[in-house]
Amino acid sequence: MFACSAFRPKIRRAFATVTLTAGVTVLAGSAIAVPFPLFPFAVPEPPQAVQPVPSDEPDAPFELPARFKRQVVNYSTREAAGTIIIDTPNTYLYYVLGNGQAIRYGIGVGREGFTWSGTQTITKKAEWPDWTPPPEMIARQPYLPRQMAGGPGNPLGARAMYLGGTVYRIHGTNAPSTIGTHVSSGCIRLINPDVSDLYSRVNVGTKVIVLPMDRRAENPFGRQGWSKQPT
Repeated sequence: MFACSAFRPKIRRAFATVTLTAGVTVLAGSAIAVPFPLFPFAVPEPPQAVQPVPSDEPDAPFELPARFKRQVVNYSTREAAGTIIIDTPNTYLYYVLGNGQAIRYGIGVGREGFTWSGTQTITKKAEWPDWTPPPEMIARQPYLPRQMAGGPGNPLGARAMYLGGTVYRIHGTNAPSTIGTHVSSGCIRLINPDVSDLYSRVNVGTKVIVLPMDRRAENPFGRQGWSKQPT
């Protein structure tokens, strides 16, 4: 009895060894026939970030609509050659050539509540002008700089022509997409090549007629009701 009980653990260990060996053999044989997956489900691959394709091509320059491109047009007026007529509602500036013709430029004009009309003269010209926002503009937009040196990033652009004793100017712009819109605080803006062209044609003392929103440049002589000073 003692011998039998002392021998019993050895029998159990031997039986366990045989069972484990058999199990391994079965698994090994099964692995040969059908691969045994490590996980019973598919593990998705991490998403790959979409990388932009590098390009050496520069951004396409803004293209003005054809009607806002500088061009010589037929234009009948009794104003003398060299006069500037600003057609506010249609966002055109006419430089009168005489003999029924004018150079027409596309412009941006004052937004609602900031348009004005009247007759002024150019009292000053400046190339790549500094910009000093007037107090009225700073009161409306206190985040504006108090002064900005002239240059490509300056909102006055390449040239400026100052109108009388007002705060208004005919000037260039670094935002060509605003041509043809009512967006400014009353100034008249042109793309930089156009304002440079106009600048080369006018002198201090040039007459500037600004038509009101309810008039058309094609009929600039019904001036009754015009404001003599900017409003």
